[in-house]
Amino acid sequence: MKRYLSRLLALVLVVAIGLSGCNAASPGGMTGNYREDTLSLITSLRSALELPQDAPDKIAIQKEARTKINDFASRYQRNTSVIKLNSFTTMRTALNSLAGHYSSYPNRPVPEKLKTRVEQEFQQIEVSLKRGI
Repeated sequence: MKRYLSRLLALVLVVAIGLSGCNAASPGGMTGNYREDTLSLITSLRSALELPQDAPDKIAIQKEARTKINDFASRYQRNTSVIKLNSFTTMRTALNSLAGHYSSYPNRPVPEKLKTRVEQEFQQIEVSLKRGI
């Protein structure tokens, strides 16, 4: 009888831990709500782009930006209801540009031309999200 109770207790613990792990927030703070996650990422990336070159924590903030870009892409790139949206395709273009710069030139500032283009894309995304497309 003792053996069965210990196995039952072990099974209950495994199930409880498994279910609580499924409910945990995903890494990078992604909530699963596409609109909220996109707007949050845009806000975060804008603050990273506006930092002066001599900011003491610039490297850490750029690393965090790359992590958030990766988290966003991994969460939504296979979501068929999202990949059809204009806002997602524009977001993916902006994120690829920034991720490419951060990977290729980690010690160089983001060029003004790239900042301007990414900001225009962010504005297009925000308009698309308001329209629901």
